Amino acid sequence: MPNHQSPISLLRSQFQAVHHGWLEPTMQGVTGEQAHWQPPGRSAPIGAHYAHHIIAVDFLWTGFVRGGVPVGVSSFAGQTGFGEPYPMEGDWDQWARSVRVDLDALRQYAQAVYAAFDVQLSALSDEELATPVDMTPVGLGQQTYASFLPTLLIHAGAHTGEIAAIKGLQDLQGYPF
Repeated sequence: MPNHQSPISLLRSQFQAVHHGWLEPTMQGVTGEQAHWQPPGRSAPIGAHYAHHIIAVDFLWTGFVRGGVPVGVSSFAGQTGFGEPYPMEGDWDQWARSVRVDLDALRQYAQAVYAAFDVQLSALSDEELATPVDMTPVGLGQQTYASFLPTLLIHAGAHTGEIAAIKGLQDLQGYPF
């Protein structure tokens, strides 16, 4: 008989895989110079992609969806590793091209966000995945926890791919394998 995994357990394992098995290993060894290198075309630097995903998990999930206090304005206030506030409204592209990141601080902030996020996920029941949330103010329409959480998974994968590609443009190995 197959081992049944609950939806929450499955989501937790998927987030652990994308954060600790893909994103963080892809960021391994990136220097400050490489993180701020502006690729040709419209893409943003590596540091901005990395910060953007961490901010999305912290501020969208913890702050917006769950109504809690994000790690970035509580235990990591002033220690997130990005030099200018993230634009909650407006032009992400402009911020992404100008932001300077401290990779060591940003990595510590990321680990704290991942840990807080996992605790929040582990506290959810499978039934709570049906909880509705109006994400219209952030351009994501009507959602449920069950529809938004996979969006965050895809978000992590998309930004990890961007980071890997930008590393390749710098003649670096993109993914860690």
